[in-house]
Amino acid sequence: MSVFARQIKPWRIYLAVVVIGVIAELIGIRKIPFGIGTILLLPLLYAFLMAALINPNVTRRFDWLIRREDTAAAPPLIGVALMPFIAKLGTAVGPAIETIAKAGPALLLQELGNLGTILFAFPLGVWGLRMGREAIGATFSIAREVGLAVIDDRYGLKSAEGTGVMGVYVLGTLFGTFVFSILASGFVSVGGFDPRALAMACGVGSGSMMAACAGVLNESMPRLQDEITAFAAASNFLTGKTGFYAALFIALPVLERLYAVMVSPSTRGRREQERAIKLDSVAVETPAHKEKFGVFDSALMLAILCCIGLIMNRVGHGIPLAEGVTGMAVLGLIAMVGVLLARFVPLHLPDIAWTSLVGILVTLPWTPGSTWVVAQVKAVNFLTLTTPVLGFAGLALTRMEIDIAKQVGWKLAVVACFVFFGTYAGSVLVAQLVLHWQGN
Repeated sequence: MSVFARQIKPWRIYLAVVVIGVIAELIGIRKIPFGIGTILLLPLLYAFLMAALINPNVTRRFDWLIRREDTAAAPPLIGVALMPFIAKLGTAVGPAIETIAKAGPALLLQELGNLGTILFAFPLGVWGLRMGREAIGATFSIAREVGLAVIDDRYGLKSAEGTGVMGVYVLGTLFGTFVFSILASGFVSVGGFDPRALAMACGVGSGSMMAACAGVLNESMPRLQDEITAFAAASNFLTGKTGFYAALFIALPVLERLYAVMVSPSTRGRREQERAIKLDSVAVETPAHKEKFGVFDSALMLAILCCIGLIMNRVGHGIPLAEGVTGMAVLGLIAMVGVLLARFVPLHLPDIAWTSLVGILVTLPWTPGSTWVVAQVKAVNFLTLTTPVLGFAGLALTRMEIDIAKQVGWKLAVVACFVFFGTYAGSVLVAQLVLHWQGN
């Protein structure tokens, strides 16, 4: 099968994402008054929900439209669809590199805010909800891929700790973008927080969580869009590198000690026997490593997904195709250079890391041509690049994730919400304090 035929084969997935994306962009951003503030609902949230509703792994009502075998093509497309988005983030960091450098300590230390999960979520799980050791796995981090790897290596995913981390991971996949958009709206409404601290805290989760969070901040503070995007992107990049060490060498040892102190031996044994959630009936698997596509496969997929992004850019923000095409082409080229570097440079960095670095380098103030690059990519809206990503994410939900979501129960759902709140709030507070201490 030719490269073209192979990549065009999942045409139902591409078509579904285009239709869903157009509908989501036409709905637009909705503002809902809530208490003293406002909750912003973004097109990326609608795209995820609509895609999940037609996913045959979620409901069989639309299996005439999307077949179960079609959804197998969606997971690798998420990674490729993220590439122009990551390139856009990189181009936001480059021009603001001096501003980011001044806030460097805050960016590095706000990772310690992730330990807010210990303060907010762990006592609730152990004392309030009377959970066993699954509380350790559920609350030691925000439970993305790095967290799964840590728990799998130390305890195994079939353990109580594995149940906890898998539960929060799946719930984050299903609802993380919505929760982070609500958190960002709430903190902006409260007021008094440095926008840079709010933006840094957006980077503690997955790419989609960051997109939802930063999108809300951009809409709430439109004059600071460039700065917010730059700090969120820089934070997400650094968190991905430092989060592993904070979780392994700080969070887990602290939680192990707290669990031993807070729960008596007799209660411990009873809870672990009676309360631990059993997932023996579910095939629990660590998320697969992202597939490494060939150069030509990646180029064709990027071309298709850049075209989808152009459609979203036109429908959602009224930017003429002629204006957006150059900027999208630049982002696609940056992403392709990132792919090539990941394939041929023996440093074992993932595609998105190389893409982000290339985006930063070509937009640094002292890089020749950086002014032109920055001007072109400004015609591509930050949020329009996230709508297709969340569409693919909704279609990529597997039966395993749905089964786990059903079995983990309401307790882990409550704990997951406090994990997300604790992580975001802790990161905001640490960044705020460090920025104040620096006098910035």
